[in-house]
Amino acid sequence: MRAPDEALVGTVDENVTYDVAVRDTATGRTTAYRHGPEPTHPTASVVKLGILAALLLRTQDTGREPTSQERVSAADMIERSDNDAATALLKVIGGAGELDAAHRRLGLRESAAAESWGLTRTTATDQLTLLDAVFSGGERGETPLGERSRAFMVDLMTHVVPDQAWGVSAAGSAPALKNGWMPLSATGLWVVNSVGRVTAADRDYLVAVLSGGHPTKDAGIALVEAAARAAVSAAGRVR
Repeated sequence: MRAPDEALVGTVDENVTYDVAVRDTATGRTTAYRHGPEPTHPTASVVKLGILAALLLRTQDTGREPTSQERVSAADMIERSDNDAATALLKVIGGAGELDAAHRRLGLRESAAAESWGLTRTTATDQLTLLDAVFSGGERGETPLGERSRAFMVDLMTHVVPDQAWGVSAAGSAPALKNGWMPLSATGLWVVNSVGRVTAADRDYLVAVLSGGHPTKDAGIALVEAAARAAVSAAGRVR
C-alpha cells in the first residue's frame, strides 16, 4: 500500500525527491512512500546488487561457480563500491540488455538498465523485489537465485566497509546493505540511495530508499536515514 509522504518526513528542500518502500518479512506487508513527480530514480551504485545477481544467474545457467576473479570483483563492487569492478562485471554479463533480462527474471518490472550503469532507473518497490529474492527467496518462496548465490550476496552485503555502512542501517541492527551516491552532471545535485535488510524490535525489514536533488552527499545521507527510520518505525506499529 502507498501512504502519504507527509507521514514519513517533514518539510524537504524543493529540489528533493524520494521513493521509499519497506516490507515486514514476517507478514509480507509492504508500505511505500513517494515525494516528487518522477516515478523512477537513478540507481547510482545500488545497481551493483543487480549486476551481481545477473552474474550469479549467468553462472548458474552455465553450470559453473563464479571464477576467483569474479568473486574478487564482486567483493570489491559490493563491499567497497568499486566502480571499475562493476564495469568489468557488467561486461561479463553482456551489458545493459542482459542486466534488464536478469531484472525481469527476478521480477523487477519498473527498472531500465543503462550502459552507464549508475544511470539505470529504478523504483523502491522494484528494489524490494530484488531484496526479497535475495533474503526471502521471492514473494512465493521461489527465486531463480540458488541458495549459494543468495548466501554469497548476503555475505558481501554484511561486510560493507564502515565508511559506507550508513543509510538503511540507521533504522535497525544487523544491517546488510548497499548504498549509492553521485552528483548529476546536469545539475550538480546529488542522488543518494540505500537498500538492504535491518532488524528492529525482533523483526526483519527490507528497506529501499531512493532520493535525489540534494545539495550535498551529507544532506542526502541525512534524508535517507531519516526516511528509513520513519518507514521502519511506521511498519513496526502495524502488526
